[in-house]
Amino acid sequence: MSAERSSDGDRPGPGPWWRDAVVYQVYPRSFADSNGDGEGDLPGVLSRLDHLADLGVDALWLSPFYPSPLADGGYDVADYRDVDPRYGTLADFDALVAGAAARDIKVIVDIVPNHCSAEHPWFRAALAAGPGSPERERFVFRDKPNNWRSLFGGPAWTQVADGQWYLHLFDSAQPDWNWRHPDVVALFEEVLRFWLDRGVAGFRIDVANMLFKQDGLPDVVPGDQSSPLTPGLAATPYEHQPELLELYRSWRTILDSYPGDRSAVAEMWFDADQARPYLVGDGLAQLFNFKLMPAPWSAEEFRAVIDESHRLARETGGSIPWVLGNHDVPRMVTRYGVDQALVRAPTPDVLLGRMDVDVELGTRRARAAALLLLALPGGAYIYQGDELGLPEHLTIPDEARQDPMFERTLRTFMGRDGCRVPLPWSGTAAPYGFGDADTRVSPETWLPQPKDWAELTVAAQQADPGSTLNLYRTALALRRDHPALGDGDLTWLNAPPSVLAFARDPDFTLMVNFGSEPVPLAPHQNVLLASGPLDGDLLPPDTGVWLS
Repeated sequence: MSAERSSDGDRPGPGPWWRDAVVYQVYPRSFADSNGDGEGDLPGVLSRLDHLADLGVDALWLSPFYPSPLADGGYDVADYRDVDPRYGTLADFDALVAGAAARDIKVIVDIVPNHCSAEHPWFRAALAAGPGSPERERFVFRDKPNNWRSLFGGPAWTQVADGQWYLHLFDSAQPDWNWRHPDVVALFEEVLRFWLDRGVAGFRIDVANMLFKQDGLPDVVPGDQSSPLTPGLAATPYEHQPELLELYRSWRTILDSYPGDRSAVAEMWFDADQARPYLVGDGLAQLFNFKLMPAPWSAEEFRAVIDESHRLARETGGSIPWVLGNHDVPRMVTRYGVDQALVRAPTPDVLLGRMDVDVELGTRRARAAALLLLALPGGAYIYQGDELGLPEHLTIPDEARQDPMFERTLRTFMGRDGCRVPLPWSGTAAPYGFGDADTRVSPETWLPQPKDWAELTVAAQQADPGSTLNLYRTALALRRDHPALGDGDLTWLNAPPSVLAFARDPDFTLMVNFGSEPVPLAPHQNVLLASGPLDGDLLPPDTGVWLS
């Protein structure tokens, strides 16, 4: 195989920890239950930190644990500076940060700045104060709604008793903040400092591209091709407004005022031209790279995403950590185990519930994808349970589903509950060690677990050298020690169209066979790690390998 350079420049020297960190996402309600009530909590996370230490991650990201009515899984925040009693206390949070630090693991927390809960004191005050009041100016109230639609289905406006309407780009229980109001700006500066003072290493910014709405709140025009940041790219009147850049520069200043390379990573879907202004100079520095998640199992499609994103990171000096799973998308095993021609359908989540899933095939592909993820230049995020090879739970009863998307789409969209099911830790039947058997007060978990997960528990996989869990552990250990891995560059290798192959200096090669026939391995002296059995010097279909 011959080589072609993917971009110019030598591998940079040591930089901030987050540039090549592997971060593990914890969805607290589904990670570990310390008191047996069927819901995960912060003491539960603390009790399982050794799992993350043994896995070898650099940081954990906690999805929301704040006081919330849970209309949207905690992303409807009623108090940004406290812990919901179902998850514990601020003292529990401090103990978790200290316990993680003792294991050399940093803690990142979610911040949800686009909207709050309808139970937030400021929104309750706005409802009580009435039209034209200063309290209502903190939110987006209007006498008449425009044509904006909720991203969860249905209209983005709800009418209150006095006749006015308030904006909610998501659920009606999540009113949008008015980011042109100084009280809102000041509130979130206080929130950032509150958690930074408690030792967090940074923030994941929810819905980071939607905070500011265009003046006048114009209707969304079908086919509109205007964007305030990047003329010529499609954008709605509530995305990528220019004021975001100034806001995030001010947040970067706050982060930089603390020791230890504190940082923030933004949740937003973007095109390269849209992303560039956020990454350059003193901007955010980090944007999630989500584009691999919806990509069908295809060497061509994966390479196109990698090329675009890696080039953007090199041009801007920013960081675009790679992501293959999170709490908002179907799990990898299921995505890769269905007909890939349908993955790009307009409503893939609906189709997943109606298609046959080849779990064995999906598992092989997900294991290969894990080796690709951890070999790419830069940082990477792992969603809880992906290290166990968990599939999407597709048969949750309708009455047990809790994602608001399910009801707001009149039960036509399955929603995200299937990837949020509590983790299996041990045992042969539900709840699979999720809660302490000695303190169990609820025989069921808040979302039901499948009946066929006995072989996927942490305990079962620890005892199996060939398990997905041990594949991740070995890959992360190699990644930590190998001088070629982490931040830096890559060199594409010429390979058959069905194969993705690149080299990284010094002395590292990755190959993933996306095709249906075995292919020869690249020239090598040693096989460092393979996602499945090799066939002599051939790489089987749906298999990845690290070579030296």
